[in-house]
Amino acid sequence: MSFALDGVGLTHANGFAALTDISLRAERGERIALIGPSGAGKTSLISLLGTALAPTAGRAAVLATPLAGLSAEQLKALRARIGTVHQAPPIPGRQRVVTAVLAGKLGQWPAWKSMASLLYPLDVAGAQSALEHVDLADKLFARCDQLSGGQLQRVGVARVLYQQPDLILADEPVSALDPALALATVRLLVDAAERRGATLVASLHAVDLALSCFPRIVGIKAGRIAFDLPAGEVTLPLLHELYASEGEELPMQAHEPRFLSQAAANDAATQAACC
Repeated sequence: MSFALDGVGLTHANGFAALTDISLRAERGERIALIGPSGAGKTSLISLLGTALAPTAGRAAVLATPLAGLSAEQLKALRARIGTVHQAPPIPGRQRVVTAVLAGKLGQWPAWKSMASLLYPLDVAGAQSALEHVDLADKLFARCDQLSGGQLQRVGVARVLYQQPDLILADEPVSALDPALALATVRLLVDAAERRGATLVASLHAVDLALSCFPRIVGIKAGRIAFDLPAGEVTLPLLHELYASEGEELPMQAHEPRFLSQAAANDAATQAACC
């Protein structure tokens, strides 16, 4: 079991309920896309699974470890097994790309090795290999503040590839990339998770990208799960209901029917015939 959430809620100190009565489970190796309108709670759910936020209601376990009552040492060990790709990677601008990638192992290395690597990169070859997967090997020793937003996102992906975690969480990991590069990057994450038997949960704004790359789709709206279905069962009526607050235009990158599930494509054809 990769994670189990039972009746989980998350209410912030200001009283805002970000998540309400979330029950969601994933077995090892599953690949799940979270979709939904802005402010639906996708990032909060990713943060909770990554242990950055603690639930205020219900029960939660990640990588077979109940989150309640963990000591600081236990929490550190658990976080070392979780890799997160952020929409805006928290990477210091003056840091070198090689150091940013090697930071993926800081939770697994002993303290002396982590400190030494901050001063002098200890696994340049490993960092370069990870960067080659995201086409940034030529930026190995560049400063991070010299990179574009899209390049920084790919450095974040390379860091998780280098980390080799058991649970990969991705929060809008390709928001700054063009459609072709976004598709290639998401496929890279999917392939990396599949090769290692790791679980992948990705929050994606582009519905077509989610449907084309992930076998399981979880729709989130107003802090609740709207549906949890195989990609082939996600239809256009479901999507329009999910994004009703954002109007009729669904968030797509390719705007092509071939990126929709077969069920959604059938609905699109039916709507076109009727209009």
